[in-house]
Amino acid sequence: MTPLSRRQFVHQGLWGATSVALLPFLNSSCMTNHPLPYADTIGLQLYTVRFQLEEDTPGTLAALKHLGYHQVELMDITQDQDKLKIARDLGLAVNSSFFNWTAITGKGEQPENIDRVIDSAVSAELSHLVFGYIPKEDRNTLDDYRHVIDGLQAAGEKCQKEGIQLCYHHHSFEFEPIDGVVPFELLMEKLDPEYVQFELDVFWASIGGYDPLELMDRLEGRIRLLHLKDKKRGAADEFDESAIPHEVFQALGQGEVPMPSIIDKALALKIDHCFVEQDWSPAPLASVKQSYDYMQGA
Repeated sequence: MTPLSRRQFVHQGLWGATSVALLPFLNSSCMTNHPLPYADTIGLQLYTVRFQLEEDTPGTLAALKHLGYHQVELMDITQDQDKLKIARDLGLAVNSSFFNWTAITGKGEQPENIDRVIDSAVSAELSHLVFGYIPKEDRNTLDDYRHVIDGLQAAGEKCQKEGIQLCYHHHSFEFEPIDGVVPFELLMEKLDPEYVQFELDVFWASIGGYDPLELMDRLEGRIRLLHLKDKKRGAADEFDESAIPHEVFQALGQGEVPMPSIIDKALALKIDHCFVEQDWSPAPLASVKQSYDYMQGA
């Protein structure tokens, strides 16, 4: 894959959707022939269109609304107040947001304050907050993970008092063993579901060597949110998220993740919300249209 300049990436993402409606993106192998569960409330994690939002926030959010998305998940509740207002003015629901990891780790020159995060979520009337990442320097040992777990427990208790559900969103690095222990197993064991639930990402589970469907069964009653993204067929397992080729991230129905079964199980497990996410695409709005159409069975 030839690397795109940032401007090329933004331009293709913003304007590629103009012609995508005229092209037969969906072949018979990825059609579902009927709307899948959550099709009528499907959301998008805004990280998917992060470059487009930098270029044109109102236009990008309006494009998502035009494509049919019902809600969006913010990248950072304390930094995305403009996106929150524009999205809701457009009629897009906003129920969930990530926040800066330093509010939990307490590390960095100016760590975010968890009380400020929760206050922002309360003011925005969010139902969910998501802890979404641990930087490499803060996840080298099992004690690093225990520190995160302790921080999440305390934050989750505060969130519960405000009527907000705190969730942990993983990547694939949590599936790489440390001293014979898989950190994700430690998270499942130690996080109290009364205070901290999960936002399961089926791509990261799959590329981390876990079967997403089996993991959903193991986490029954502990998954509140679901990230839907597809993985290129035959892609090798990889724990380092920075080493994954961009083309491994696929629109729904274009890869090997068993989306219909996963979404049916999400319904059975009474998961609150499902969000499309595609970390990399040469034309993000075209890709999210593919994923939306797949959910609709088009």
